[in-house]
Amino acid sequence: MITEPQKRATVYLDADLHRAIKAKSSLSSITMSELISEALKDSFRSDAADIKALEDTRNESSYSLEDVLKEFKLEYLTR
Repeated sequence: MITEPQKRATVYLDADLHRAIKAKSSLSSITMSELISEALKDSFRSDAADIKALEDTRNESSYSLEDVLKEFKLEYLTR
């Protein structure tokens, strides 16, 4: 697999967030850039998983809230 060269980006962070990333970086011996990159990758993986879950439910039947409430009321009243 060919790795593309890294690109430089300027980001502006809240002072407390910057301090937290800097502290975590020094404690874990991972650069701030690596921590931020991994956090973004995790976010994109989570988005991809959400999209897949949504696509997986696309063909499921759905019910209106009114229908569900009517059914619930009927079942509840007949007990």
